[in-house]
This record gives sequence, structure tokens and C-alpha cells, in this order.
Amino acid sequence: MITQQENDLLTRTGKGTPAGEMIRRYWQPVALAEELPQGGPPLPVKILGEELALFRDDQGRPGLLGLHCSHRGTDLSYGRVENGGLRCIYHGWLYDIKGRCLEQPGEPNCGEHRDSIRHLAYPCEEAGGAIFAYMGPGEPPELPKYEFLVAPAARCYVNKIYHECNYLQANEGNIDPVHLSYLHRFFEVPGGRYTGVRNTEDSHYSLVGRNLAPTIDVELTDFGVRIYTTRTQPDGKVYLRVSYFVLPNLSAFPGQTGGEGYSVNWHVPIDDETHWKYTFVFSRDATLDKDMIHRARSEVGRDYKLVRNRANRFQQDREEMKTKTFSGMGYGFQAHDLFATSSQGPVQDRTNEHVVSSDKPIVAARKLMEKAIRDVQEGREPPHVVRDPRANRFPQLQVISDLLPGSTDIKQHTKKVEEEAKARL
Repeated sequence: MITQQENDLLTRTGKGTPAGEMIRRYWQPVALAEELPQGGPPLPVKILGEELALFRDDQGRPGLLGLHCSHRGTDLSYGRVENGGLRCIYHGWLYDIKGRCLEQPGEPNCGEHRDSIRHLAYPCEEAGGAIFAYMGPGEPPELPKYEFLVAPAARCYVNKIYHECNYLQANEGNIDPVHLSYLHRFFEVPGGRYTGVRNTEDSHYSLVGRNLAPTIDVELTDFGVRIYTTRTQPDGKVYLRVSYFVLPNLSAFPGQTGGEGYSVNWHVPIDDETHWKYTFVFSRDATLDKDMIHRARSEVGRDYKLVRNRANRFQQDREEMKTKTFSGMGYGFQAHDLFATSSQGPVQDRTNEHVVSSDKPIVAARKLMEKAIRDVQEGREPPHVVRDPRANRFPQLQVISDLLPGSTDIKQHTKKVEEEAKARL
């Protein structure tokens, strides 16, 4: 249980709020690259409570500007992409991706004082099929070169889903190992589902179903929290999953590619009561079967909203609950997770929760976020803001999904995997 003040500290992300200022020190995904094709229209977007216009200029570079024209406030997302920038259709003012006013065509000499205009503009970079923006002060840090952002396109997949709840409760769902044994339990596993575990032909679902009360341990890393989850199996072996909370608002876990890759959920606030979840799927060695992955997400509409939602009670089927799935909400994890986190309310009231021993990853992540917030408040850079290009690699971020002998020292096993990654990266 935390106080209302602590809850507000972690969940309020508008400009000037402690968490909002902390999150702005890190790059954030603001759109899928597919949403902004070359020659396509600008997009109105709302990120961290700020109304913005995202566009791709005639050189293909993404730019993120304040939504309202510096002249008299007209919506720039209706503007024309031309002549090196985005032109307001009210009076023709033209802005480049850095917010410089290039033209004021209705003024003498095309605006003799146009150079004094500095429209709100945030730096953008494109990676991993998404467009990222840095919305903080000063020079932007390095965009982290996570494996899923630098791998060839054939080995990466990205999508996003709209969530009607605060970003924090959805991200905390990612680092809650116990819910895998309940919310995502299948009594009947459909064909084509991933096994997702090395050293066995058994599926993840079978292994999780054999032990509903895992042992959980956590340790701090220089970028977040490492979570060890072990489930002893009837044959004396142990099912090990190593997953992560990564500052400030993402999580990495085995997902569909199991031990030879991983998945990431990156929760980006729209405002305090809604957010986008960007899901990245990454394979280290093999070309992804993107058709299979897309089918697993087939309940996501063209508007990036789930077909199953609160309005239709997530299409819960009580007959299905008897023989097929624990939740009665189909086989899609996305709908399960959206139900669980959005039903907590737009902003979960954590003053009424009762945290137990299996919640230690969530407690550790909250404490780390509070420290990062204090760092910003006291004028320090928070952890995992990368400034040195030579340090922009993350061999220590190794997601694991392995069936191992029961005598295995899981931390030594994890260290061995990390050492192998250091040699590879």
C-alpha cells in the first residue's frame, strides 16, 4: 500500500509534474513508422499531455511540432508538407522539423522577423519500425541501441494498442509473474501457439500450469530491475524465466520468440488516463513469421484498438471458461491484459491495494522510479540515460526462457548467458 501522494507522484505525467519531467529525459515512441508514410498527411498526436503534430518532411525526415501555429493558433496537422517543412494552411507560415519559421509569405520580404520564431519542436529518430521523440530539455541523449531496435526488419515486429488506463498499471502488469498462471492459463492450447522455451518440447503453457506459485527474486541493474521467476516441475527440473523492468516505462519478457529473442511492451502516456502500448517482437537469429504474429494480434482494429473491450465486456464467454481458457476472453494476451489493467480504473487507487511477497518486482520498480524522479528534481541525470555512444549497448539485457536441471544456479546461468551476449554484441 502506498500513500495518495506517492501514487500521484508516479502516475501524473503532464508537463511540469515530477514523473512527467523524469520520463521526458528518455526517448519515447510516438507513432508507428507505417502511420507516417512518405507523402502521407501529418498526424495529430497527444503524448504526455501535449498536443502535437507529427509529419515527415519532403526529405523523409520525421518532425514533431507543437500542434498550434505560433501565429494565431491554427491546427498544424491540417498543414501542407512542402518546401522543406510543414506549412500552416491559414496564413502560410512554414516550419521545419526544428521549429524554425522559414516563411511568413503574407509579410514583407516573407517575414523580416521570422528568425525570431522558435516554434515548439522535438527531435525525432526512426528505429525498429517506430518513430521516437525526445521531449526533454537540452541536447537529446543517445537513442538506446536495444537489440530489437537495430535488428534487420525481417527479425522485428511492432504494433501498438490503445489503453484506457494510466500507463503505470499496465506496465506493472508486465512485471507480475504470477498472473501468467491464472489470467493467461489455457486448458486447451490451440495449434500454432509458440513453445517459447529452450531445452524442451513442452510449451510455456504446460510448464506454467504445473506450478501456479513460482519463486520470484529481483536484482537491480544499471537500467532497471531483473526479475527471476522459477517454477519447479514434477520431474525435478526448473522452468526459469528472466524478464525486466527497464526505465522509465517499458518491460522485456520472453514472449513469442522465447529464449532466442524477446518481446517488449513500452507504455507511453497520452494523458494520465490513457496511453499507447507499443509491442515489439524480436528474434535474434530467425526470420519472424509475421503472419502468425499478426494473427495472434488479429483482434486489433485498424485504429489500433482492441475488438474486445470494456464496452462489450471483452466478449467473455462463460462456457469457454469451463474447458478452454481461464478468463473466457479468447487466446489473445492483449485482451486479457487490457481487461485486468483497465478494470482497475483510469488511475488505479493504490492506497487500497494489499501488496504481497510475489509483488516484489513491482515494489522494486516503483522505488527505482521514485529515485529517478528525485534525481531529476535535484538536478542529476536519472539512470539509463545514455550519453556515451561507446556505452550504447546492452548485453546485460538478456531475456531467458529455459527448462533447466533442478540443481542449476539460476544466477550463474544468467551470468553465462550475459557473457555469451557480450562476446556476440
